[in-house]
Amino acid sequence: MATLEFRTAVGKVYFDGGMTDEGKMIRKSKSYRNIAQAATADNLHLALSQLAQLSESPFIGAEKVETTDIMN
Repeated sequence: MATLEFRTAVGKVYFDGGMTDEGKMIRKSKSYRNIAQAATADNLHLALSQLAQLSESPFIGAEKVETTDIMN
């Protein structure tokens, strides 16, 4: 039976980078590596939103991207 094994997690913070000439929003991002597998949603949101405050661009959201291996 195959199983999933956690490898890494990355926290991505998204910022409003303005508008294009065509009126579409420009979305900028910053990635933070080595996020703990056990990080709770509340703790991760708090940490990433605090880091976002260091930027001049407005914070629009964040996500956690996990990479897993499929083991046999």
